[in-house]
Amino acid sequence: MILRVLTLAGGVAGAAVTSQFPEFSQQYTQRLGGAVDALAQVTADFDASAQAVGLSRDAALAQMQGTEFLERRRADMALTFVRYERLRNDLNALEGEGPFMRAYNLPRLTDSQIAQAAWQAYQPAVPLNFAGILFGFTGFVLGGGLLGAVLKVLLWPFRRRARGHANPA
Repeated sequence: MILRVLTLAGGVAGAAVTSQFPEFSQQYTQRLGGAVDALAQVTADFDASAQAVGLSRDAALAQMQGTEFLERRRADMALTFVRYERLRNDLNALEGEGPFMRAYNLPRLTDSQIAQAAWQAYQPAVPLNFAGILFGFTGFVLGGGLLGAVLKVLLWPFRRRARGHANPA
C-alpha cells in the first residue's frame, strides 16, 4: 500500500515538473532571442571597427596583444563570437517551434545564463492546453514508473527475507 502511495506521489511530482516545460521553454526561447540580438550588436560593432582599419575579425583579434588587458579582451571577444554563433544556431532551431519540437531540441536549451534568467522570472502555472496536459501525463508516467522501480529494487531484498520466514522449510 505504501509503495503504491509513494509511486503515485512520484507520478504527481513528475507531472508537476514536466507540465511546466512548454511555458519555461517558451520563455527561454524569448530570452535566447534577446541574447542573440545583444551579441549580434557587439559582433557587428567589433567587425565594423575592424573593417574601418582594413582588418578582418581574425586579424583584429590577432592584433589585440601586448598588454594583459588586450590579451584578456581578445580572449573575451573570441568567447563572445563563439557564444554568439552557438546561440544563433540554437535560436534558428527553436524559433517558431512548438513545445514538442523544443523538447526534441532540448540540448539547445542549455545556456546557463539564459536558463538562470528565465528561471528567475518564471512563474509556475497549471497548463490547461494540449501540450501542457501531454507533458504532464508523460511526467506522471515517468515519475511514477521511475520511483516505483527504484522502490521495488530497494525493497527487493526485504521481500525475499519475508517470504523465507513465512514458509520455513
